[in-house]
Amino acid sequence: MIPLLFSILCSSLIFVLFKLFPKYRIDTFQAIVFNYFTAFICGIALFGNEWNNKALSAGNWPLFVLLSGVLFISLFLLMGKSSQQNGVALTSIAVKMSMAISVLFMIVLYKESLSVLKIMGVALAILGVFLVSFSQSKDKKVNSALWMLFFLFIGSGFLDFILNYVQRYELQFLSPSLFSAFGFGVAGIVGLGSLIFQIRSGNTKFSPRSVIAGIVLGIPNYFSIFLLMLSYKSTGWNDSTVLAITNVSVVMLAALIGFLAFKENVTVRKVFGLSAAIAAIVILYFANKP
Repeated sequence: MIPLLFSILCSSLIFVLFKLFPKYRIDTFQAIVFNYFTAFICGIALFGNEWNNKALSAGNWPLFVLLSGVLFISLFLLMGKSSQQNGVALTSIAVKMSMAISVLFMIVLYKESLSVLKIMGVALAILGVFLVSFSQSKDKKVNSALWMLFFLFIGSGFLDFILNYVQRYELQFLSPSLFSAFGFGVAGIVGLGSLIFQIRSGNTKFSPRSVIAGIVLGIPNYFSIFLLMLSYKSTGWNDSTVLAITNVSVVMLAALIGFLAFKENVTVRKVFGLSAAIAAIVILYFANKP
């Protein structure tokens, strides 16, 4: 349970940091690039001793490292921009409602057992996320950025399932901690190439304060992924349940932070959504008790 709780806290902190970037004049893209190098260094420094040379000839994990790295940086860029333009809560719905895609894949492909409680829990989780996060706006700036939410929804669901699939089938001799680090390293390299091109073409200027912000962001980012992959093993629950509880908890916590710290609007619909989210967590917890 401890890895799961800290994964939820780290994921929620990411949304908060993105929301603070404009206040401190942080270049989001540059922060994201250096965040990935920080996450890579965290993984190697803390878990480099877990490397096993047998991993070089076992499984297809290098291909998944490349795929995950590309998805990491592209989705993170969208998440950062969307948090600023669409708000913390609205962005969280796109990212965390994507659990509907990944949970469905897990249940069908892994042939997980279903119970009335589990079905109720997942349904309430999806309803809670929707009610908490969805809001209509007449702000043209927000409406023009709604396309980001669609790509975050599809991409995040795909990435969640890939990380789970790799943890189950592709890491015979490679630890989840090192797989996460390698994926972040690939994302950092891709992002750095793009950043160098932008600087040389005169589209942006190097920002030292954004490097610092990236370092701060990279630490919770690394542990949000590593601890989630660890939670699939440590909780003893079905993978779909772990993912559903994680996502609905992040949305609930991010929404509460948005209400309290950033003065986002509190509505009756969002209150009902929080209630549904809490009920979903409780039901899913008891659905997995022996």
